[in-house]
Amino acid sequence: MGGAGSSRHGHRAGKLYDMAARVDPPSTSWAMRLISELDTADQRAKELAKGLTPLQLNWKPSQDAWSVGQCLEHLRVANEVYLPAITASLTDRPLLAVQEITPGWFGRWFIRNYIEPSSESKRARAPKKIEPGTRIDPHVLDLFLTSNQAARELVRRASNYDVNHIRFRNPFIPVLRFTVGTGLEIVSRHQRRHLLQAERVKQAADFPGRACVDG
Repeated sequence: MGGAGSSRHGHRAGKLYDMAARVDPPSTSWAMRLISELDTADQRAKELAKGLTPLQLNWKPSQDAWSVGQCLEHLRVANEVYLPAITASLTDRPLLAVQEITPGWFGRWFIRNYIEPSSESKRARAPKKIEPGTRIDPHVLDLFLTSNQAARELVRRASNYDVNHIRFRNPFIPVLRFTVGTGLEIVSRHQRRHLLQAERVKQAADFPGRACVDG
């Protein structure tokens, strides 16, 4: 976040990366798929934000919309809050890898209605813990990429466990306990949703320096 918000969350980036220890490359198909999706998210974020001026990074198409920078900040802070909760659930669990993630009916419903980037998904206010600030740190891209590196390391580690049965305490709605597999799917699809949102902002006809961005 910009200003005080950035100070509050930015200092945790190093801790987040350290949180997920390096492990061997994943052997499960779901882990390889999620890592590929996170790699794609990184590339989309770079194409979105590299070279943007502070004005462009913070420009909003309307008062109640988010800027490119706010979308990236939201995703960064979501990683910082969500990933440690998933990591904690793996402690002292037996190693038992599964080849596919199979969310339960509620997990599928939640992803379809609130996470998937589609015209049918519902628009809900972001939890206060991960609301972006009004002014975004110009280093938000690097901070987001660092948080996604931690996400990849967590996927690699989780690939050794039964992610369809281990549940974690949801840091936003404590009564909800998704499986680790569902939580990791949410991380990836949540990023697709907000990167698409940021791309639409940058494509707006009145985006500052539109001609320079297109050129």
